[in-house]
Amino acid sequence: MEDNYVKLAKKAVQKAVTGKEPEGIQKLKESLTDEPRGAFVTLKRTGGDLRGCIGTYTPVTESLGEEIMRNASSAALEDPRFPPVKPDELGELTISVDVLSQPEVCDREELDPDKYGIIVEKGKRSGLLLPDLEGIDSVEEQLKVTKNKAGIPPKDDNFVIKRFEVERHEGETPIGN
Repeated sequence: MEDNYVKLAKKAVQKAVTGKEPEGIQKLKESLTDEPRGAFVTLKRTGGDLRGCIGTYTPVTESLGEEIMRNASSAALEDPRFPPVKPDELGELTISVDVLSQPEVCDREELDPDKYGIIVEKGKRSGLLLPDLEGIDSVEEQLKVTKNKAGIPPKDDNFVIKRFEVERHEGETPIGN
């Protein structure tokens, strides 16, 4: 059974892609905590290929519901790696929502790529990687990928590491259903 996080994200994608407000979207938004939280919304094709992922590790809206709606819409329409999702794709896409804990500064020894996502920062550069990703099996691989996303040279060890946990909510059926 899909929870309200997934249901809200699905309805937000439907609204963004079709321009029509799905029934019950406001009630779902209000059912979630008012506490602002960072959240990532990921869209995947039925076969598992990434189709869009947008998120925030520091909230930019007033509530978690607003954050999920904003990021779901952006994942569908504004991920620069992909063209905007078209209405006829909705039946082929699944969705997941990751709600983030507050990031905390840590050392390499305190990382676990299965449990913690990470943020690396150096000056104005930063990169983020969610936890428990296929192909990321070690702390060194996690740091390498995240530093690359931030544009930090591989041999540069002068950067800040922050870790966070996620509460993952996964959709069981395609968005269009």
